[in-house]
Amino acid sequence: MSREDLLARADSLAELASPCRLCPRICGALRKQGEAGYCRTGFLPEVSSVSPHFGEEAPLVGQGGSGTIFLTNCNLGCIFCQNSDISHLGRGRVITVRKLAESMLALQRLGCGNINFVTPTHQIHAIVQAVILAVGKGLTVPLVYNTGGYDSVDTLHLLEGIFDIYMPDLKFSSENVSADLADAPDYPRVVREAIGEMHRQVGDLILDDRGRASRGLIVRHLVLPDDLAGTDRAFRFLAGEISKNTYLNVMAQYHPSYRAVGKPDIGSSLDRSDYLKALALAKKWGLDRLD
Repeated sequence: MSREDLLARADSLAELASPCRLCPRICGALRKQGEAGYCRTGFLPEVSSVSPHFGEEAPLVGQGGSGTIFLTNCNLGCIFCQNSDISHLGRGRVITVRKLAESMLALQRLGCGNINFVTPTHQIHAIVQAVILAVGKGLTVPLVYNTGGYDSVDTLHLLEGIFDIYMPDLKFSSENVSADLADAPDYPRVVREAIGEMHRQVGDLILDDRGRASRGLIVRHLVLPDDLAGTDRAFRFLAGEISKNTYLNVMAQYHPSYRAVGKPDIGSSLDRSDYLKALALAKKWGLDRLD
C-alpha cells in the first residue's frame, strides 16, 4: 500500500473518531474537543504497557515473543474482564502518536516477531497514524489486531492491507447474555459480521517454515460456566460461515474477576468438564486447528 493511500485511510479514521463512529456504539463523542464517549478515551492514544509477551498463541510468540501494546480502556463492558484495571479502570497514560510509533520500533529491535495491539478498536485512528510513522522508519514485522470483536465493518474496511493478522474474540452467541455480561446486546450479530470481514481480508492463518504467523485469522473463544458463551453456536458459525480451517484458541482460564465475583452463574471458576465439552464441540464441527 502506498504512503498516500495510508495517509488517506488515516484521515478517514480520524474523521470517524470525532464525532465518534469508530465502533458499533456510534456514540458521537467529540473526541478532538476533549469529549470521551463510552470507551472513556480522548483523541490521543492511551497505553498501559509495551513489552514482549510470551503467553500469546504459539504462532505469535516465536522465539522473541509477541510485541504487545496494551491500549487503555475498551468499547465493551464485560463484567468479568480479567484486565479490568486496564480496560475499565483506565490504568495507563496518554502518549503522542510519535511515541506510539517509537514503541513499535523498539519492540521490533528487541526481536519481537510482530506488533500486537490489544484492544485497538477505540484507538485505531491513532494507531494507524503511528503505523505510518513507524513504517517510514523501518517497521517491517506483521501487525496484529487483537480485539474483543465488537468492531464496525465500515471501520474494518479502512484497515484492509494494513493489518496482517486479525485476532478477534468470539465471546457470546446470545443477545441476552451479551447484554447482561458486556452491555452490548447486538454483540452476536456484530462479531459475526466483523469476523466475516476480517476473514475476507486475510483468509485462514498462514504459518512460515518455523511455525510463525505471517497473515490470517486467529479466533479466541473463552469458555464460560454454564455455557454462557454459547460455544456450540459459536463453533457452528465458524465452521459453516467462515472456515473449518480457522485457527482457534479454545480458552480455559475463566475465573470470576471484577464485577463477576459473587454473581450467580458467572461467579465460579470454569469446571474442567465444561472445557472438555467445548473441545468436543470443536471436533464435532470439524475445527481441528486448535492452539
